[in-house]
Amino acid sequence: MTIPKRYFRALTIAGSDSGGGAGIQADIKTFSALGVYGMSVITALTAQNTKGLKGVCCIDPEFVYLQMEAVLEDIGADAVKTGMLCNDGVIDAVAKGIKRFGVKNLVIDPVMLAKDGRELLETPAVEALKTELLPLAAVVTPNIPEAEHMSGLPIRAKADMARAAEKILAFGPRAVVIKGGHLENGENEDLLMLANGKIMEFGGSMLSTPNKHGTGCTFASAIAALLAKGKKIPDAVKGAKEYINLAIAAGSGYKTGAGWGPVHHFHEFW
Repeated sequence: MTIPKRYFRALTIAGSDSGGGAGIQADIKTFSALGVYGMSVITALTAQNTKGLKGVCCIDPEFVYLQMEAVLEDIGADAVKTGMLCNDGVIDAVAKGIKRFGVKNLVIDPVMLAKDGRELLETPAVEALKTELLPLAAVVTPNIPEAEHMSGLPIRAKADMARAAEKILAFGPRAVVIKGGHLENGENEDLLMLANGKIMEFGGSMLSTPNKHGTGCTFASAIAALLAKGKKIPDAVKGAKEYINLAIAAGSGYKTGAGWGPVHHFHEFW
């Protein structure tokens, strides 16, 4: 008797980007590029393109939970990645589903701001994120502004990133990666801190290109994909960093729209 093959499975719980560069579109492209079967729970619809965000329509929390239930009770997931979660009602629904289905590899990309600076996470939802979802997470991946908001600390240099990481770890995740691309001093290294205090640093892409839309989504979903394939957290973060650096470099030669273009998710194949 032939034993059926089984896919590595990853679920993204995030907003839809009509321009295709970020959100669930970027997540599923990343899952596919890294050899993982991708599924989605849509938390919001956005009207956006490379020039900016025109509008957001948040999905009812009960329907968010229904999508999770439909996917996880049948197909299951080896890892789950969250992105834009809109409000505390959606966060409550996601936390409920994560607990019910015993998700072990949860990667949280705490999406708070759009590229043009518009808020994507309501203020009460930030506290819900910290108290309800972070304790369930394997990895959380804030950029500098998000890490400042979550930790309550200003971040101007690498030492500040470590202090903020400690604050964020106190909420309960097993690891935090603070992305260094927004540092004012020009440093561009990401800092990974594990719950045991161990620190690792990963170099970022220094390439000057307008095609960096969706880098945060792509990086976090790459971590989730590699965790789904059985990688340990440090190896998953290292592999995800290598993937996003190559995606940025490959995407820099393309012209997509008039603004912030996407990275090249399928650089290995095209």
